[in-house]
Amino acid sequence: MTGDHHRAADNQKSSNFPCTTHVVVFAKNGIRVMNRKNSQQAFAKSRTPKIDIRQLRHAVIAADFGSFRQAADACLIKQPTLSRSIRQLEHCVGAPIFERSSGGITPTSAGRDFLRMARSILEQIDVVVATMRASGRGDTGGLAIGFCTSLTAGNLRASILDFKQRFPQVALATVERSRNHLATALRSGVLDILIVAGDLPYTDCKQMTLWSERILVVLPQDHSLAPRAITYWTDLRDETVLLSQNDPGRELEDLLKAKLVASSCRPRIERHDVSRGVIKSLISMGLGISLVLESDVGANFAGLTYRDVHDGAGPSRIEFSAMWRPDNGKPALAGFIKLLSERYRLPS
Repeated sequence: MTGDHHRAADNQKSSNFPCTTHVVVFAKNGIRVMNRKNSQQAFAKSRTPKIDIRQLRHAVIAADFGSFRQAADACLIKQPTLSRSIRQLEHCVGAPIFERSSGGITPTSAGRDFLRMARSILEQIDVVVATMRASGRGDTGGLAIGFCTSLTAGNLRASILDFKQRFPQVALATVERSRNHLATALRSGVLDILIVAGDLPYTDCKQMTLWSERILVVLPQDHSLAPRAITYWTDLRDETVLLSQNDPGRELEDLLKAKLVASSCRPRIERHDVSRGVIKSLISMGLGISLVLESDVGANFAGLTYRDVHDGAGPSRIEFSAMWRPDNGKPALAGFIKLLSERYRLPS
């Protein structure tokens, strides 16, 4: 048989096999023929980005400092190590996260969106870690409470102290995060119950209305509004109000806008991605005023004063509620709900 006949026969034999059995892969070192299963696995492996949690943290910290050098110092690593980590992250996501210049770094448009999601991911991871550390082994005898208010004073502090006196054997974990992230942790079973301010638009959980807290304005002691016993919402129109992006800052901003409907009558609002304690530090520096709930009064700063905020009907208040999953059968949770019901639930 001639060479042409051999090639024709080989081609005929190959045509009898399914065309999807083998795949031609163009590699750097030449062409390889792989079976379909292996080629799919290799393709999926090559397409799946491998992002390390440390890379996300490096990017977020770099964005906070606006400098790779300062971020590296904060992370206790060398600058080339942090720079390489972020370059690898940018390679994985397929887009630059930062614009580099001699003056520092700034997030790109796509980078701002990415960093916003990265912060959300890291916050959820921190919720899980904080809860597990606080509750030891995380057995069913523990109770994990999520909240977004202060524990320096007020009803939540009193409730937790009462619970520990009644059930000293229960391992108690407390986690403070934004309301959305707390709700995610509740649904996933990481948290047992939430104590949060404002409306709770979650229909798949049980809820109980608890207490309400007065809204206060925080002022420097030498502020023009400080001598007055009370402050009205309309008194804030020419002020700069500093609010945390964390809860309950968002609820307070919504209420401020509801009380002062006309945008021309509203104060200037500055949102800061910091804790309530840092907000008070900014107030003491004369950078503005703020709104807080009465439970925050326990964490006072020198040089600050608090005044009730009133409307035409009297002091303004925000309600607090408890929320938990109906399928959570922990005895500790049942005990805590009973305690809350005894202390705060309105008579029917």
